[in-house]
Amino acid sequence: MNELKSRGVQDIFIACCDGLKGFPEVIETVFPKTKVQLCIVHQVRNSLKYVSYKQRKEIATDLKTIYRADTLAQAEDNLLAFAEKWDGEHPQISKSWQENWGRLTTFFDYPKVSPRPSHLFHRKLKRDNVHDFQ
Repeated sequence: MNELKSRGVQDIFIACCDGLKGFPEVIETVFPKTKVQLCIVHQVRNSLKYVSYKQRKEIATDLKTIYRADTLAQAEDNLLAFAEKWDGEHPQISKSWQENWGRLTTFFDYPKVSPRPSHLFHRKLKRDNVHDFQ
């Protein structure tokens, strides 16, 4: 981080980090205005690490309601519902989400972004023309 600063980087607006211990703190120390977002994929993988294969799909679906919520308030409600449902068997999952909550929900501070227009165009083109190729 110090090398970035010495190369002239004055500020970083947002940084997405995986689970590397201490890295978010280093970023915030060197660039105090930076908002840190922990990687949701890594958080979900970590959550499913100790879950039986039979329960993985259901738990992953329930976790999806948290990070795909439309608002922060809805995400918080969904986390509480998740905890009520799963804390009996897997209390470490909701505990981990609660401990990292501030850095898992940074993206709620920004407007939802739709896919790039070119992606939307190609998706529509494929959908509309799929019958022509069958």
